[in-house]
Amino acid sequence: MNILKYFSFLIVLAVLSSCAKLKEDPGAFITAGEYYKTKADAVNAVNAAYFLLNSGGPSVQTPYNTLFATGMDFMSDDIDPGPGATNADVRSQAVLNHSSTGLRVLQLWQQHYAGIKKANVAIDKVPEIEDAALTDALKKRLIGEAKLLRALYYFNLVRLFGGVPLILHDQPGVSISDFQIARNTVAEVYIQIEKDFTEAALALPDSYTGVDIGRATAGAAKSLLSKVYLTQGKWTEAVAKAEEVTGAFPYAAGSSPYRYDLFAYYAQVFLPAYKNGKEHIFSAQFKSNSLSQGNNQAPRGARSGVPGMVGSYTDQVRFYTQGADKFFSIYKLYEANDKRKKNGSFVTRFLGTDGKWYGDLNDKSIPGDSIPYLNKYWDPNQSSNLSESAANVPVIRYSEVLLILAEAENELNGPTAKAYAAYNRLRDRAGLTLLADLSKNQFREALYLDRRLELVWENQRWFDLIREKDATGKIILEDALRKVGKVNVSVPKHLLFPIPQQEIDLNTKLIQNPGW
Repeated sequence: MNILKYFSFLIVLAVLSSCAKLKEDPGAFITAGEYYKTKADAVNAVNAAYFLLNSGGPSVQTPYNTLFATGMDFMSDDIDPGPGATNADVRSQAVLNHSSTGLRVLQLWQQHYAGIKKANVAIDKVPEIEDAALTDALKKRLIGEAKLLRALYYFNLVRLFGGVPLILHDQPGVSISDFQIARNTVAEVYIQIEKDFTEAALALPDSYTGVDIGRATAGAAKSLLSKVYLTQGKWTEAVAKAEEVTGAFPYAAGSSPYRYDLFAYYAQVFLPAYKNGKEHIFSAQFKSNSLSQGNNQAPRGARSGVPGMVGSYTDQVRFYTQGADKFFSIYKLYEANDKRKKNGSFVTRFLGTDGKWYGDLNDKSIPGDSIPYLNKYWDPNQSSNLSESAANVPVIRYSEVLLILAEAENELNGPTAKAYAAYNRLRDRAGLTLLADLSKNQFREALYLDRRLELVWENQRWFDLIREKDATGKIILEDALRKVGKVNVSVPKHLLFPIPQQEIDLNTKLIQNPGW
């Protein structure tokens, strides 16, 4: 069943239930035992777990549709809300003045646990369904999809909040917030994440056809598991799992057993015409010009032709300056001939605040408050709703698997031929000089920068800031944020988000993170 069609059904239900005043009739409610009876019920149960990736219904932000952007990316050294963003919660979080009572802190917790609840329902109920149309093979696949989604939700939670309660079975009619359960340790959460991804990889197909394209695959499970290993510093496991996705050294085009590969052009990664293509391992799915199914991270101002104009919608997303440099720092980190710069990530021809058009960012007369604007997720086919793009948001793509392989191999053995081969695939596409003869530390620093430039605005930077270490073993978060003026950053406090106070009030066994 088409995931997006199912999302439409859920959204309509959410709208109706939020607007209508219903008189409760206890006899009218359908119990879980009465509902989960057919093949369609099984598929719908799993589709509901996908739903929380991109759309939680009216007025609800979800992780891969603005919540990570406004609740996490804005906190990094890449992106700033800009003076056009008037939301107080967004602005306070962007400068690390967020608290346990903040809306986005709460939504990050609740939306992930809502996804976990849906996944648990599917994992518990699908095996019990007796319907001749629901084959054992389909049951296995559906349970595998639910386990992958549960693992992904927990992977995000453990990186954001540290140890969190592991809830692996649903209790019908009971909200997860109502559970009285203590936090599991970080190690315990990662054990479950690894278990779920491993089992998902064994249960899922390599690919899909027709309306099922975009669903979780075995390659997605293995790719995400390699990232889990990388995050924990399990270098050997990260290399081995990544190589199951890329194929053997030298990782040339066509070597992946799952037929993944890089697009010829970086811009193809984000255009809706190429969605779910060979570089897309797993993505949050979006559809434009329809009811709440669009990607709200799309640059609306780019559609109107005034990217970067102060006072326009685009002024709500800006890039940091450093010192007296009036041009935004991440844009200037790209090498002059980097194809990702002007042919994929940024709009550089813009209307200045003086009413003139500019196209050369080295022009001294350019107003200091007019900027290059991020062009990812722009949908050239948008017509009726300029705030919603059909561009998918990558959860993980093939280029990142190559980066994972290169980073882990370097940490394990130094800059070997394997590390260079994986890393240079990306540099070759970007039109950059292939690297060679670097020390381990030089390779690490170069890769960190290319990872930042390759994955900008893909919900990665904050997670990298709290994971990556410099040559001395120090986590880079504090130094990186102080360079862009976030002087109130504090480590170890800001390595984790606060547990939402509302959740602590409901579950008295939850203990707040240090410093909050």
